[in-house]
Amino acid sequence: MSPALLLLGVLTYFALLLVLARCVSRGSGAEGFYVGGRESPWPVVAFGMIGTSLSGVTFISVPGSVAASGFTYLQIALGQVVGYAVIALLLLPAYHRLKLASIYGLLGDRLGPAAQRLGSAYFVLSRTLGATARLYLVVAVLHTLILQPLGVPFAVGAAVVLVMILLYTVEGGVKALVWTDTLQTAGMLTGLVVCVVLLWRPDALTQLDAAGLSRVWVGDPLSRDFSVKALLAGMFIAIAMTGLDQEMMQKSLSVAKLRDAQKNLLVLAVLMLVVVAAFLLLGGLLTLFAREHGLNVSGDALFPAVVMQHLPAWVQIVFVLALVSALLPSADGALTALTASTCLDLLRVGKEDTRTRRRVHLGFAALFLLLVLGFKALDNASMIYLILKLAGYTYGPLLGLFAFAMFTPRAVSGRALVAVCVAAPLLCAVLDFGQPYGGYRIGLELLLLNGILTWWGLLSVARDRG
Repeated sequence: MSPALLLLGVLTYFALLLVLARCVSRGSGAEGFYVGGRESPWPVVAFGMIGTSLSGVTFISVPGSVAASGFTYLQIALGQVVGYAVIALLLLPAYHRLKLASIYGLLGDRLGPAAQRLGSAYFVLSRTLGATARLYLVVAVLHTLILQPLGVPFAVGAAVVLVMILLYTVEGGVKALVWTDTLQTAGMLTGLVVCVVLLWRPDALTQLDAAGLSRVWVGDPLSRDFSVKALLAGMFIAIAMTGLDQEMMQKSLSVAKLRDAQKNLLVLAVLMLVVVAAFLLLGGLLTLFAREHGLNVSGDALFPAVVMQHLPAWVQIVFVLALVSALLPSADGALTALTASTCLDLLRVGKEDTRTRRRVHLGFAALFLLLVLGFKALDNASMIYLILKLAGYTYGPLLGLFAFAMFTPRAVSGRALVAVCVAAPLLCAVLDFGQPYGGYRIGLELLLLNGILTWWGLLSVARDRG
């Protein structure tokens, strides 16, 4: 299919999103922007959060990782199911009891303003890096497939995507995202199902097993993908990157009743496991197809290469729209959550200060563009492991902070708190980049290690509450 027709399809899709956002967020106000008016239907939130949780990185990188790692990523997804249960049973009740618009208000309630600002600052750093890495990956694919053949520079394409996102988030916020994310998740899953059906063959499972692609469990304790490490990492990745993340929790906070918000997360856990398994199956089918047709592609380039070079034209438009659907939930939600956390936690402005909120929103959009261009220069081969590695450094202190705030009834001075939360990730960097001990390699358990060091450091400098 010609790049011009693909571009027309993408622009039409953006127009549909804009119309939907304007319809559902009309007259929403500050309460609608920050917490969706606390009236979002939980089944809609659960379905829409699939797209936010997975994003374009899962859409491209998880299928592309199967050739090298088999189905071992499923271990992380299984661990995440336990993590979602922990969030639903421990964190959500605390957030709803305090009626929070920003989850970092819990840190302020337990440990004081310095903890709230530091928690928000780590979230801003974490989500900015993670969202822009995801945004870069999908913009890069769109540039290769559509914009480059039309002579459009990469920077211009990235800027246009961000402007489109701004148009439907700057006013509607969470109230708009609950419904636009639902549409986007439907688009992403449609692309997944269509591609699996087209590539399926009667003996697919047998061929995957014979090719060594269906391996799930890893018994070598020294391996990066050792099953115990991966399951624990998945659990704490879910707790930190969902339960301690303003972007992910803002939609659950928009559900009126605690019980319904808990249903949302537990249903999401099951759906996520099924969808990740489907993406891994797709990755196996793509790898078999590439080997049979002599395609010399791997990693993040595998899925686009097979679809755009070997599948019918109508599948190509489905793929591109599914890719855009995978991109948007992680970018639009991040912009909204970063704006909320910066305004409420760092700047401490009132919810009704629309002028400041808009300026912060536009500022983050500009920052997103700069970082996307930075990732373009870096051009990592597999973005999913880069994102999870970054999360280990930036979400680790959040994990330690929340654990200390919720389970340790002691006080910490602002200076000591900051010192510990900076020292812990620095120490993790020394351990991560140092020489392996006995062949052991630190993998995704870095997040847990960072959290434990942060918690232990806070405990060592804490004092009894006066």
